[in-house]
Amino acid sequence: MGEKILMKGAEAVGEAAIKAGCRHFFGYPITPQNEAPGYMSKRMPEVGGVFLQAESEVAAIHMLYGSAGAGFRVMTSSSSPGISLMSEGLSYIAGAELPVVIVNVMRGGPGLGGIGPAQADYFQATKGGGHGDYRMVTLAPVNLQEQVDLMFDAFDIADKYRNPVMVLSDGLLGQIMEAVEFKREKKLDDFIAKPWAADGMKNRKKNLISSFLLDCTDLENHNIKIQKKYDEIKKNEIRYESYHTDDAEVTVVAYGTMARICKTAVDHMRKEGMKVGMFRLISLWPFPEKQIEQIAKNPQTKSLYVFELSAGQMVEDVHLYTHDLKPIHFHGRMGGNVPSIQEVIDKVKCVYEGVK
Repeated sequence: MGEKILMKGAEAVGEAAIKAGCRHFFGYPITPQNEAPGYMSKRMPEVGGVFLQAESEVAAIHMLYGSAGAGFRVMTSSSSPGISLMSEGLSYIAGAELPVVIVNVMRGGPGLGGIGPAQADYFQATKGGGHGDYRMVTLAPVNLQEQVDLMFDAFDIADKYRNPVMVLSDGLLGQIMEAVEFKREKKLDDFIAKPWAADGMKNRKKNLISSFLLDCTDLENHNIKIQKKYDEIKKNEIRYESYHTDDAEVTVVAYGTMARICKTAVDHMRKEGMKVGMFRLISLWPFPEKQIEQIAKNPQTKSLYVFELSAGQMVEDVHLYTHDLKPIHFHGRMGGNVPSIQEVIDKVKCVYEGVK
């Protein structure tokens, strides 16, 4: 701790998880995140942990269920099609109220797609992904340092609310190398007590972990309890960055890799005297509803411009939570293509000149 280390993104995720107290990793290979399980296969034995390459993603996610149910900090990493295979298990995990961390290094789709960076898993991550009325806390880093820091937050949030947390990375953040600093390291006595865990009787009545409730009223009451928990998460776990939004006439909205490109574009446009800002989502769910609504209500704001590496998914929530108080424009790239800084500038300039 205290010094910066040059690491590849997928490997930095693994080391951050270990320093956050994760000692169980279950997963299955898929590009562009294979460096994460590769790294964990070496490091877990060194720290007294467990690494297991499952026979499939379906098996891996249910291994997380068992490990989390026993009270351990546990994670998996995968990429878009692999996460799709985990969706049923994620619904079980949410229903059983188990704390797990899932890292999705997104790639292009639909179907098998390609291994280039994409953001087309927004719906999957923020709207549940599997069956039932459940939610995953979804955190979207913009660079490797934030990715490392959010891994610590992810495990803490998962334990605090007994809920799955997804760190939504992508093929670029998984593969680039940047200097990162591991600012903290969890000790055993830092962890939240888990009296609910199935970790042996220990002079108490047995704990039963399940999401199987046949009685309709029992299941409804369980759902009501979970929805109240989600309301608490929405109050406490919203994360975002406002960049030059106070006086911005056009506010760019983005997250993850797309946001780092947009931020540089905003800096260039500011130097040219253009009042352009950026609103960056860090928590995709819970969505910063009130914060983006305030931007739309700002008299200075003439328009919003949403950029995504998709056909347009987050843009639907921007429409929803701004109530279309101001015009909303969208530009998306797909298939692993990433727009240049100049492409962003050219798109925003057309709108900016139109509102002057």
